[in-house]
Amino acid sequence: MAFDAFALVLAMLVLGYAFQRLRVLPDNAAQTLNLVVLYVCLPAAVLRYAPRLQLEPALLGVAAVPWLLLLATILAVGAVARWLKLRDEERAVLLLTVALGNTSFLGYPLTRALIGEHALPYAVVYDQFGAFLILSTFGLWVLARYGSDARPSPRDMLLRVVKFPPLWALVAGFTVMPAAPPTWIDGGLQRLSEALLPLAMLTIGLSVRLTLPREELKPLAAGLLLKLALMPALAVVLVPLLGLQGEMARATVLEAAMPSMVTAGALAIAHNLAPRLAAAMVGYGLLLSLLTLPLWAQWGA
Repeated sequence: MAFDAFALVLAMLVLGYAFQRLRVLPDNAAQTLNLVVLYVCLPAAVLRYAPRLQLEPALLGVAAVPWLLLLATILAVGAVARWLKLRDEERAVLLLTVALGNTSFLGYPLTRALIGEHALPYAVVYDQFGAFLILSTFGLWVLARYGSDARPSPRDMLLRVVKFPPLWALVAGFTVMPAAPPTWIDGGLQRLSEALLPLAMLTIGLSVRLTLPREELKPLAAGLLLKLALMPALAVVLVPLLGLQGEMARATVLEAAMPSMVTAGALAIAHNLAPRLAAAMVGYGLLLSLLTLPLWAQWGA
């Protein structure tokens, strides 16, 4: 299953990148596919797996890990910025791309493939109560602080959270959705959630930019080291301290090991914050993670 999933990941990434270079699809194809994944596939995956969660105190530990890693990111990026004498825009890019991982588009299907279907609900908790909320709060603050935007108000942040479709699916999954729905509903949700991996990878392939900013090689190397090595290593240390075991612990570590969120890089580029560094963190981080993720998935197995 893991080999098949990785073969599909690589094939769809290559196909999406080839489509991008050859301009086979319309210019807005990535944005359109992104909306399909966001409004259809992700909610279907959340709605299918969230009801299977057994509400227990340990889930608070899963949700706490990304926030603890955020604190570590702020400290580590601050130290790197002083050491390498980074510009403010480079510091902002590292804050965004190290703190925010691709925990849904890439995290959901690879958690299922590398650990197992029963581990997917823990990835949902990590993503929804961690990465998504961090993007909607800390991410907006970084963009405002370094991108010269108006500071987001608490109301702006709340509206961003409330309008997020997978969050509504999570609420429904915890309240009205039965753990064993009728076969026709479960079958439909399964087919839609299984479309997440190929569509998400095709979208990423259409969006990713493989640039090599020579004058920004040092911050790029530092950012990749922090994102793909230090953060998951810290997660390995945190999970036993928080009482996480088994598939819950493995899923948490794997989510922490995900490469930079495509949306984080796109937002940095849109705000003209070291755009080549942002594109390189997403692009090269994704390629390197195809080597590192199977290694982190073996932890605790």
